[in-house]
Amino acid sequence: MISPAEAVDRINARFGRHHARALHAKGTLCRGTFTATPAAARLTRAAHMQGEPVDVTVRFSNGAGDPDVADYEQDVRGMATKFYLPGGAGKTDISAQTAPRFPVRTPDAFVELVDAARPGLGRAWRLPLFLARHREAVPALRANAPALRSPASYATVPYYPIHAFRWVDARGGERWVRYRWAPEAEEEHISGSDAKERGRDYLQEDIAARVQGDGVRFTLELTIAADGDDPHDPMSVWSDDCEQVTAGTLELTALETGRESDGDVLVFDPNRLTDGIEPSNDPILGFRSPAYSASVERRT
Repeated sequence: MISPAEAVDRINARFGRHHARALHAKGTLCRGTFTATPAAARLTRAAHMQGEPVDVTVRFSNGAGDPDVADYEQDVRGMATKFYLPGGAGKTDISAQTAPRFPVRTPDAFVELVDAARPGLGRAWRLPLFLARHREAVPALRANAPALRSPASYATVPYYPIHAFRWVDARGGERWVRYRWAPEAEEEHISGSDAKERGRDYLQEDIAARVQGDGVRFTLELTIAADGDDPHDPMSVWSDDCEQVTAGTLELTALETGRESDGDVLVFDPNRLTDGIEPSNDPILGFRSPAYSASVERRT
C-alpha cells in the first residue's frame, strides 16, 4: 500500500505545493450550532447527539489542492464539520463531499485516479487506462458526474460523508449508519457561464453573505444499514429500503475568523470520534488520519 507521505507527495505533484491542505485547499470557515433530535439520542449515547445545542465550526471548500483555484471550475465541493462536545469534553468531526459515491476501494487506487484526472493532453489516455484497470469505478464516477456542476451556493447542495459508522446507544444496541447533510435551501446548480459571470470567488463571497445575513441551515439525515449492507466498503450501495432518520439541525450564523491564522492548523478528521460512535474497517477511512498528519507537516 502507498504510504501517507507518498500519497500527499503525489497529490502535491498534481496540484502544486502551496503550504495548504493537499486537497480542499480553498475554503471558508463558519461557525454556529448543531441541535440533535430525540431520535438521534435514542440511537447513540454520543454527547453531541443528546439534544442540547453544541457549538460547531464548518468549512466549505472546493476539492482541488490549489488555494487559488477559481470557484467556477468543475469540482467536488466539501463540507467539514467540527462539533465541540459539551463541557469541554473534546471534539468530533464529520467530513463530507458533494459526490454521493466513492469511486475506489483503496488509497492506491484513489491516488491513481487523482493522477489520471490531471488536466492536459495526457488525460485523454491516462483516464481511459485507469478505468480499464478499475472498471468498478465507472458506475460511481457516472453517478457523481452531476455533483461536478457549479452550485449556486455551498448552501444549495447536499453533502455525503461516504463512510459508515457504528452508532451505539445507551443500552449497548448497535447499528451502522451513513450520514447526509441536506440543505434547507432548495437544491440549485447553475451553468458554467453563469458561474464565471459571478467571479472567481463567488462561492466564498456567497456563503459569507448568507451566514452573516439570514444564516445557513442543514439537516443531518441518517441512513441505517439493512441486513446485507456492507459498512466496510466505501463503494458499497446500500439497500433501497434502508430506514431513514432525521438526526439534527445545523445552523450557521457567522464567519469563523479566529482560526487558521498565526500558525493555527485546523484539521477535520472523520476518525476523530467520541464514545457512542465507532469507525468501520473501511481502508479509505483508516488511511485518512495518517495522510492528514503528512499534509499538516507540509502546511506548517
